[in-house]
Amino acid sequence: MIHDRIEDFLASLPRTGALAGLDLGTKTVGVAVSDGLRRIATPLLTVRRTKFTEDAAKLKAIAAERRLVGIVLGLPRNMDGSEGPRAQSTRAFARNLVQVLPLPVGFWDERLSTVAAERALLEADTSRKRRAEVIDHVAAGYILQGVLDRLDWLGREGGA
Repeated sequence: MIHDRIEDFLASLPRTGALAGLDLGTKTVGVAVSDGLRRIATPLLTVRRTKFTEDAAKLKAIAAERRLVGIVLGLPRNMDGSEGPRAQSTRAFARNLVQVLPLPVGFWDERLSTVAAERALLEADTSRKRRAEVIDHVAAGYILQGVLDRLDWLGREGGA
């Protein structure tokens, strides 16, 4: 099931279990995963996109290997909060993904996640070549960590 509100996403999850964060691009999908207690997001890998069925098969394998209980997709909103073609494409990807990978899917505003990832990599003195290799899954890590922090806050506040 797909959830627009992170509170609804939280309500659909078991109390523990790893989540994946995806930074969906036109050529790649950055993937990050959490620990089972949902405290820390770790950038995992970048999947080079081909056909949807092949992309979904790779994500399905990661979900099985990591025993994922949910997936968060970064939703690329415009700076004014509106949704453009990239957001529509992300929503379509989510609709297709839940057909082959029946896990709860939530969306998280990904504005500036790539900028934050780039800044962190620059501060770590990462070479330009290496930044290009890891930027997508580092951005996915930023997206997922934002969700984990929000889920933790909601859990403590009883807001879900």
